[in-house]
Amino acid sequence: MRIPARRDCYRIMYEMKMMDHIVVHSLQVCRVAMFLANSIETNLDLNLVQAGALLHDITKTRSIETRENHAQTARELLISLDYPEVGAIVGQHVLLDKYFASDSPTEADVVNYSDKRVIHDKVGSLTQRMNYIMKRYGTEPERREYIKRLWEKTRLLESRLFHFCPFSPEDMEGLLGQDNCSPEFSDYISTNSVNTINAGRQSTVR
Repeated sequence: MRIPARRDCYRIMYEMKMMDHIVVHSLQVCRVAMFLANSIETNLDLNLVQAGALLHDITKTRSIETRENHAQTARELLISLDYPEVGAIVGQHVLLDKYFASDSPTEADVVNYSDKRVIHDKVGSLTQRMNYIMKRYGTEPERREYIKRLWEKTRLLESRLFHFCPFSPEDMEGLLGQDNCSPEFSDYISTNSVNTINAGRQSTVR
């Protein structure tokens, strides 16, 4: 299984020209996902969770203009980069292919749920996130019904995930503490500055 390291994820995010606020959102989702994955009393591949969380919105920036299904195109992109397992998780960050697919939580469950707990760059409750999604995307009756059904599934997912945790969903925000991911964003910027310089040097050598 090929899983990109954090700095490789940063490079992919940069190459996809992600808007800064989407990068920060992804960093926050990763923080939540890693905290949750480390807390769940079952074995999860933490590297897979990290990559899935960081890369879940890699085609979101361009989707603003293209209106593409960013979960699906992100999955396809990662498969083309030879990261099929990461692509499978990223492709499910909006809607899981199958809810309760196994007896214990999966990496896809954790990334999907973590995205539902982050509003822009802040950690919030499912209710807060649902209200935001409904206000922004629920402009048509059919769309509103879809969002309601999605949230019913997500609440069931939440109950299942926290059955394996030593704390409740309401406790998680306090346990995580306030964090705007500034150190991680600075690392993202510095990593890609080095990558850009190195790429320029290699081009000059050639």
